[in-house]
Amino acid sequence: MMLKNFILIPLAAALSISACAEDKTTMTVKNTAPQQPTAKIEKTDEEWKALLTPEQYRVLRKDGTDAPNSQVYKEFKKQGEGTYYCAGCKTELFTSKTKFDSRCGWPSFYDPSKAKNIKISTDYNLGYARTEVSCVNCDGHLGHVFEGEGFDTPTDQRYCINGTALLFVPGPVDAATAQSDKKTTASTEKK
Repeated sequence: MMLKNFILIPLAAALSISACAEDKTTMTVKNTAPQQPTAKIEKTDEEWKALLTPEQYRVLRKDGTDAPNSQVYKEFKKQGEGTYYCAGCKTELFTSKTKFDSRCGWPSFYDPSKAKNIKISTDYNLGYARTEVSCVNCDGHLGHVFEGEGFDTPTDQRYCINGTALLFVPGPVDAATAQSDKKTTASTEKK
């Protein structure tokens, strides 16, 4: 009996540590772009809890925020060329072509790769107005966008995004898609 407990306790502790570590890192899929949703995604809270890690659920479904300079941010800074998707529904959101280091402690982009996939609204969670960024297909909370901060980027915007809300797929970014999406973004900004 003593030997059996000696083996099971370390095994249970290892499994627990592994599960916690999963919540703290951005999910990465090897060179396979996920299937894009074709309709609005609607799930119950229980369905979201079964699909997402506890940390993803807290951020995407309960408007949570990653801790600044967390492990997920450190991983983001090391990621090379690729595309970022919503961790909740796999909708394409950003590419590495618009990623930049704003030194704010969260993943930053100056423009979405697919402007039509981003929903902008105003939130007052901190007692003042901020521009919230959500996924258009699943309403998952992604972060906020800030303007006029003086960054040397083409849009002077900083999409401050929770890394926990992102799924990263490494690989070349399609230049033709990125160019056509720039036109979409420009026409959206004129409205």
